[in-house]
Amino acid sequence: METRKEVDPLGEKLIPKGVYYGIQTLRAIENFPVSGIKAPLPFIRAYVLIKKAAAIANSQLSCLEKEKAQAIIKACDEVLAGKLTDQFVVDVFQAGAGTSFNMNVNEVLANRALEILGKERGEYKIVNPNDHVNMGQSTNDTFPTALHVSVLMALQTLLSALDKLAEAFDMLSQKYGDVLKSGRTHLQDAVPVTIGQEFTAYGSAIANACAELRKRQENLYAIALGGTAVGTGANTHPQYKHLAITELAKMTGFPLKPAADNFEALQSQRSAQTVSSGLKELALELIRIANDLRLLASGPTTGLDEIVLPPVQPGSSIMPGKVNPVMAECLDMVAFQVVGNDLAVSYAAQAGQLELNVMSPVIMYNILFSIQILNNFIPIFTKKCVQGITVNEKQCSQYLEKNPSLATLLSPYIGYLEAAKIAKQAQAESRSVKEIALEKKLLKRELIEKIFSHKNLLNEQ
Repeated sequence: METRKEVDPLGEKLIPKGVYYGIQTLRAIENFPVSGIKAPLPFIRAYVLIKKAAAIANSQLSCLEKEKAQAIIKACDEVLAGKLTDQFVVDVFQAGAGTSFNMNVNEVLANRALEILGKERGEYKIVNPNDHVNMGQSTNDTFPTALHVSVLMALQTLLSALDKLAEAFDMLSQKYGDVLKSGRTHLQDAVPVTIGQEFTAYGSAIANACAELRKRQENLYAIALGGTAVGTGANTHPQYKHLAITELAKMTGFPLKPAADNFEALQSQRSAQTVSSGLKELALELIRIANDLRLLASGPTTGLDEIVLPPVQPGSSIMPGKVNPVMAECLDMVAFQVVGNDLAVSYAAQAGQLELNVMSPVIMYNILFSIQILNNFIPIFTKKCVQGITVNEKQCSQYLEKNPSLATLLSPYIGYLEAAKIAKQAQAESRSVKEIALEKKLLKRELIEKIFSHKNLLNEQ
């Protein structure tokens, strides 16, 4: 294997000649062979956008020679177009603060810029990873900035998918809005609802969780870029921060702005934590809804069987004809993972010390992983499960007819204790409350018919 020699403050190493990364990346490969998981693509793109914005700003300020700046910018554009993504090889579990990944980016861009200038990879006296690509920057301000930008980019797809999931439940609500069924509290029979009202509630829960995420993403607009190592902005031109953030905002389309307090922006990961918590809260709602769907579809002969979930695959390797609620089961597992990811983020967010939270890499990975698996599955769940749900109206009607809790509607006329007696009799004799009320002639038939009318069962005035 052909190699080239590179030097860093710790000494020399031979680098495979065909790669674009350099000595500090190689050290990271050797030091952190942890998971085999590399940085997600949104994070790579966000980081490269920062390097491009920095090169533009430094060039405008005459801090970086225009020829070198243009080569770096062109290298950034190539990566943003999908090239060289296999060169970002640092494990997501790495050196604190993400220094290894920052240097991976710096080295790849420097070596590609060298080629653009007609030079050999590793000729760092011409374009240097630290002095030129990383000019006016530190891992400590670029990594949190890339975290914010990458999460913002990834979130937009998720927010759109959640809107469509909420709409799918709303469509079911409209389709089955008049189908009465037994309500259930404590998993016991309760006064009636329509199944459309249940679907409406699911849609509202998703819409509300989505709205909360939209609100919390605004916390990510304030970024640490320009703070460099500890928040003071050491080694930057006085106008650099404003110019670089303006360029980054222009490129991303988000209303990015300098953090009000650069020191807080480096010390605290609260902004990222609020988004992670929002994802967890969404996941808890998804778990609840998925489990309701599984319960409502249970059976078909020994469960509730009030809805039918679309069959998507055989349910058993031994029991012919069995079909399981696999889409809802998968959604549960996805959401469980999101809850677990948030716990990792929470531990990392509280682990910041003094001028820096060095646990940013694990925060980045877990938030983006949560968004990725939700992005991957929610559209499938919407299409292959929710949109195909049908209602077993006959079963809903049969359950409601025998529901002893309908005695509740008699309470205002005959009192709680008398109504309770009718409920117990109805349950014991497997008869309807209405039938027993008519039999006992406690009230006039016309009033009983009114009490148990569709309109009154729904408390419609």
